[in-house]
Amino acid sequence: MAEQPIALTPFDEHNSKLESNVHPPTWQNPTPSQDYHLVVIGAGSAGLVTAAGAAGLGARVALIERELMGGDCLNVGCVPSKALLAAGRVAKTVRGANEFGVEVSGEPQVDFAKVMERMRRQRANISPVDSAKRFQDLGVDVYLGDGTFIDNHTISVTNSAGEVSQLKFRKSVIATGARAAAPPIEGLDQVDYLTNESLFSLTELPKRFGIIGGGPIGSEMAQAFARFGSEVYLFERTGHILSREDSDAAEIVQQQLETDGVNLVLNAEDMKLHSQAGGISVEVTQNGNGKTVVVDQLLVAVGRRPNTDGLNLESVGVSYDKTGVIVGDHLQTSNPRIFAAGDICSQLKFTHAADFQARIVIQNTLFALGPFGKKRVSDLLIPWATYTAPEIAHVGMYPADAEKAGIEIDTYVQSLEHNDRAILEGSNEGFVKVHTKKGTDKILGATIVAEHAGDLISEITVAMKNNVGLSAVGSTIHPYPTQAEAIRKLGDQYNKTRLTPTSANVLKFLMRLNVGK
Repeated sequence: MAEQPIALTPFDEHNSKLESNVHPPTWQNPTPSQDYHLVVIGAGSAGLVTAAGAAGLGARVALIERELMGGDCLNVGCVPSKALLAAGRVAKTVRGANEFGVEVSGEPQVDFAKVMERMRRQRANISPVDSAKRFQDLGVDVYLGDGTFIDNHTISVTNSAGEVSQLKFRKSVIATGARAAAPPIEGLDQVDYLTNESLFSLTELPKRFGIIGGGPIGSEMAQAFARFGSEVYLFERTGHILSREDSDAAEIVQQQLETDGVNLVLNAEDMKLHSQAGGISVEVTQNGNGKTVVVDQLLVAVGRRPNTDGLNLESVGVSYDKTGVIVGDHLQTSNPRIFAAGDICSQLKFTHAADFQARIVIQNTLFALGPFGKKRVSDLLIPWATYTAPEIAHVGMYPADAEKAGIEIDTYVQSLEHNDRAILEGSNEGFVKVHTKKGTDKILGATIVAEHAGDLISEITVAMKNNVGLSAVGSTIHPYPTQAEAIRKLGDQYNKTRLTPTSANVLKFLMRLNVGK
């Protein structure tokens, strides 16, 4: 059975504008071309970039979407969540304004309804970029409806009116993404809970807000809602949040969440959920002791499942499992005519990762000749960021990755404690940490925890991508005062290691000769 489109509630002028762009109710599917070079199923980041790029190169392209164009990122992910984080950051700034000599009398009040209305307005303002009309203007045939493989050359599309279109293709791309999954928690199916697909429809601030999962989504939303004024309980089965990240970086963020009022329930095991008068009861075992918390709303922020349902992949021999469609390094599925990109097939479920995977797909579907000219996904260097305050950003290897690969490393750390810009802005909790191949300045990986770590990591990513060593970074002039100076100072650290006792003695000898003149 086809899944229903994500509900746009409340259906105000902003969500009406969003719908008119990304799933126009009166949209008429075009008459299929005789033969498409490329048929793309899914209009999230991977699908949109693939379709636009291929059409721009002269290919005949069809794009199919059953829900909302723009995918998770625009509608229920990156865009709305960052709007909430921005509002939470403002609330935090206003509360701390007196520290900067700006007098604010009384406790600032957050109007949650206006926060959410602003989010919907800004999301709608962004949506034309991902709209059906724009892609039609780019030369893409846009089909709204359920896409199903019929055979190695045909995809059937059924729209909401039951009308069927048969699309013939030379190559096809599966870019259907992933969605929230229900983890195996006792009682979850008996309570009304939120996922990222329903969270952004809230219009009233939960007085008591429970969040299951201390990963990026859970941590970001826990901080935002605490800053709005909710009593937030964040449940995490491990001993700390953001377990994937550098532990030193995660610890700084964890302390900030606690400072912001988030109640962390770590080492939470044997969870059981119950509906009761006045809310949802969350029972856990924590460090051997029972604990019960009652919340008004519960966000489940763990678990994703691939959107493979309804595609009829078996009919075309495309292999998949519970993690998604299985692809090789060229993003080709087990059917050589069919490729995949984005969250449907990638471990790294990021919009920017999907974007660059789409570029690989364009090359490999339209221009590669046999084994020649193909691009590999393993060649991508993909940074990422978690947008808590402070942010955590990472690129490349962690020490555990290097150890597993048998690579010895040197690690350089520059704290923001004495970074002038960070001090002046009251945000000097953090650091830049870079791992290099032992005895060299070749950068293998880096982690930054800072207010704008997501922006800062790009400098290191560019250096890694272009084989620029840490020494060269250190010899590059950076503006003062900036937090990016911390990156340059890591280069200074490395350059100091090159000053051996012998070379130091030679320099001292030369100095004595010069002074004696």
